[in-house]
Amino acid sequence: MINKIFSGDISSNNYLENRLLFKAFNNKCVIKVQNSGIKAADFFINGKNIDISCDLKQDSFEIKLDNLLKDGNNSLKILNIQPGSSSLEVSIDYPVLCKADPSEVGFDPGKLKIIDELISAEVDDGFPGAVLLIIKDAKIVKETAYGFKKKYADDGSLLDEFDSMDTNTIFDIASNSKMYSTNFALMKLASEGKIDVNKRIKDYIKEYTGDGRDEVLVKNLLTHSAGYAPEVLFYIPDNETGPQFYSINREKTIKLLTTEVPFIYKKGEKTQYSDTDYMLLGLIIESVTGMKQDEYVEKEIYQPLGLTNTMYVPLQKGKLKENIAATEINGTTRGFRRDYPEIRKTVLQGEVHDEKAFYSMGQIAGHAGLFSTVNELAVLTQTVLNGGGYGEIKLFDKNILDQFIKPSDFDITFGLGWRRAGNAGLIAHFGPYASSSTVGHTGWTGTFTLMDPEHNLSIVLLTNKKHSEMIGNDPFPLEKFKGDGYLTGQYGTIVSMIYEAFLEN
Repeated sequence: MINKIFSGDISSNNYLENRLLFKAFNNKCVIKVQNSGIKAADFFINGKNIDISCDLKQDSFEIKLDNLLKDGNNSLKILNIQPGSSSLEVSIDYPVLCKADPSEVGFDPGKLKIIDELISAEVDDGFPGAVLLIIKDAKIVKETAYGFKKKYADDGSLLDEFDSMDTNTIFDIASNSKMYSTNFALMKLASEGKIDVNKRIKDYIKEYTGDGRDEVLVKNLLTHSAGYAPEVLFYIPDNETGPQFYSINREKTIKLLTTEVPFIYKKGEKTQYSDTDYMLLGLIIESVTGMKQDEYVEKEIYQPLGLTNTMYVPLQKGKLKENIAATEINGTTRGFRRDYPEIRKTVLQGEVHDEKAFYSMGQIAGHAGLFSTVNELAVLTQTVLNGGGYGEIKLFDKNILDQFIKPSDFDITFGLGWRRAGNAGLIAHFGPYASSSTVGHTGWTGTFTLMDPEHNLSIVLLTNKKHSEMIGNDPFPLEKFKGDGYLTGQYGTIVSMIYEAFLEN
């Protein structure tokens, strides 16, 4: 809910005060007003003067704005407030999602059908499964499941009957966890004044000191410019960083992350995507809140939004395997090409795939581990498009969101963690049509999210593309799954087809 106080102490000639921009769609918006002594005022919606003289006789009232709104941004101003010592507090709910026919928001249903045909053809050819959701102007215009959530038995053989995908299937969203868990938490904490991204990491984790750590900023982690390698293979005894970095204990891993993991380049020298950055960001959240990351985000973010399938360690929280999309067929062996202590060898379903999260962080980490569904990620993506809230719930300030999604000083395709379309800099993911302000992320297991504020558009494409055979003989970490080779699992083609379905209609 957006709250703003309009004061009679401000001159009506001041074009900076007593004004508010808010989003609304489908003429659905109610303005709630608390009146503190105002006897008269001029009330404008999108420049049109609305008579509220009768309402001002009450201490509180609601204004319904039927047929006065535009889809997207709307302006509110309250001028000539009398007497000068009085004020109004205005509250406006953020837009919430509803379902609509695609043609209502300018989509060509025929072109959307072509997307169905492409994905279905790839499923027939061996792609495991997917769920696609499209939101335009706060309306869900497509929510479709394709293929199968599970095709293989624990011994690696094909099931006699495949488990069909459905739109409520829960997915391991992999690195999308970085955005919808870690970034959401950081933006909320920053809005509350509990975290400043321009401060040092050691201001939040006192143990983080020595060997160049003392001057590394939280922002350096968010822009992947802190100096860390892409990852440390904590779960392998003979990992390349050194045998002393072997850990299958969460507390030991935390100690290694905060005091021992080395830098491989100078802070700010370049951008290098790193899971280590987000593992540390997760630890900052835990240090500031005094809670494990799963407890914090589930209690403070997902539950207030009414989300019941967005969580870490779902199998420990009442979720059933049969409702979760399976990932790798032979555990984390890559077709039995890899081996290390405690390695999983059967179909993964409901356990976080990422090895660092599973083996070394107890399945709860800042870089991976979150599970969700398309319809619940839809709420989270709409929260971003709304500027920080959903319905009555405000999670973070719009100015903090703007800080996180603006281009990094180092790379236009990065914000603070968010991946950005930039000037078609990530065309393989975002396609050629996404506006330059578009943000989103991918996840290794086959997940993709996109939010385009200029078109009020969100796309959530969740696949289980790793639930497929290994192909080729590439060494770790370059192994390829059959699912990686399909257009559905490469995102950009599907995204481009979605844009053309409304841009060319």
